[in-house]
Amino acid sequence: MMDEALFIVDVQNDFLPGGALAVKNGDEVIAPINRLMKHFDMVLASKDWHPARTVHFDKWPVHCVRGTEGAAFPRDLNISSIRKIFLKGTGNTDDGYSAFEATNEDLESFLKINGIKKLYVVGLATDYCVKATALDAAGKGFEVYVVREAVRAVNLHPDDETNAFMEMKEAGVKIISINQI
Repeated sequence: MMDEALFIVDVQNDFLPGGALAVKNGDEVIAPINRLMKHFDMVLASKDWHPARTVHFDKWPVHCVRGTEGAAFPRDLNISSIRKIFLKGTGNTDDGYSAFEATNEDLESFLKINGIKKLYVVGLATDYCVKATALDAAGKGFEVYVVREAVRAVNLHPDDETNAFMEMKEAGVKIISINQI
């Protein structure tokens, strides 16, 4: 449908196994995301795009430094369908968890100008950037879905992913299966 968009959050090399801030089994989101892209006329993505020095690295290992291989999309991700990439975490003082914090373009305005009402969120990581993006989207009045098979969590604490799903559900985000699309 023309009022729906698939939004791919931070599927970047540094978040995949072997990366600087690897999400366990993070590479498992790639095949479902590639499969999902065929169902959407509008496919968008975000990238962490950090400067070499940022307060963000006081909390996390250095990752997704702009222009590096770690910040790039993995080769297996079908990027030909991605219409626009939103860059976040670009400053020295911001974490940039939510794609709505992108600095190269205003995501909310872009979605509204393009008539998007429903956002299907996939990517990494469930308990940080996926959650922040989904919560912001719901808070801005979009109908938001998170596709369970196409997200993975950092899980610094064992219940982080479960808690993230609960928090998103409480905010009106629907957690769905890939077969529901």
